[in-house]
Amino acid sequence: MPVFIVHGILLNFLYAGQHELCHWTVFRIRPLNEIFGRLIGFLMIYPRDFDLIQHTAHHRHTQDWARDGELARPKYTLLSYLMWFFGPSYWYTRIARILRMAAGRVVEPYIPEARKADVILEARLHLAGYALIAAVSIAFQSWAAVLYWLAPLVLMKFVHQMQNTIEHLGLSHDQNILVNTRTTRTNPLMRRICWNMQYHTAHHAFPGVPFHRLPRLHREIFDGNGIAPNSMTYLGFQARLWRALAAGRGEAAYADDQVWVRD
Repeated sequence: MPVFIVHGILLNFLYAGQHELCHWTVFRIRPLNEIFGRLIGFLMIYPRDFDLIQHTAHHRHTQDWARDGELARPKYTLLSYLMWFFGPSYWYTRIARILRMAAGRVVEPYIPEARKADVILEARLHLAGYALIAAVSIAFQSWAAVLYWLAPLVLMKFVHQMQNTIEHLGLSHDQNILVNTRTTRTNPLMRRICWNMQYHTAHHAFPGVPFHRLPRLHREIFDGNGIAPNSMTYLGFQARLWRALAAGRGEAAYADDQVWVRD
């Protein structure tokens, strides 16, 4: 069980690599960023082209309800947030999206018309790959794909969700990274497996800076300059967020220009 837990956490944090590969900052040889991004995207059940388009919209329009690709969702209630955090609605959304796109339906407003054919083809290739793995597993009566990939990926998703949710949730929707993006206080091990994305305010300030230079960039921006990013710990954030969502009508109870989860 301990090995299963660690394996599942590391599998989910492979997304940190996919994210960095989408910024084209891992390899000097540009095609390698795409190749490895596609491989990780296949493992994550999160197609790379779709991720790149969505993430570009997120950086261009951070916390803009109408245009941020990562805000294409209803405002959270405590129940809907917990369903997302622990995985049921998260995995349903991810799988349903691939099936919908494979059927030729692309409804996301942040996906340009010129890129719709790309995400449709990508979804179909993913489904073909998953079907092949299923067929081989059945033919050889093997549970390896479930035991070493799907089960740990799905069941340990909530650990990675602590990073996904702390970056912007509970912050202002103003177009100012000092109030719409959060930096995470954590230990060196977590920073390593998350490719330094805990320095998220610095990352949003200069998205082209490679992950290994983010600690230095963070110091350059904030140390001794009289400004500080929003900053919390993983568990401190979750505790305050759950209380804030339970206190009223969920996320809808707070004004868009309000920072409503903080130390």
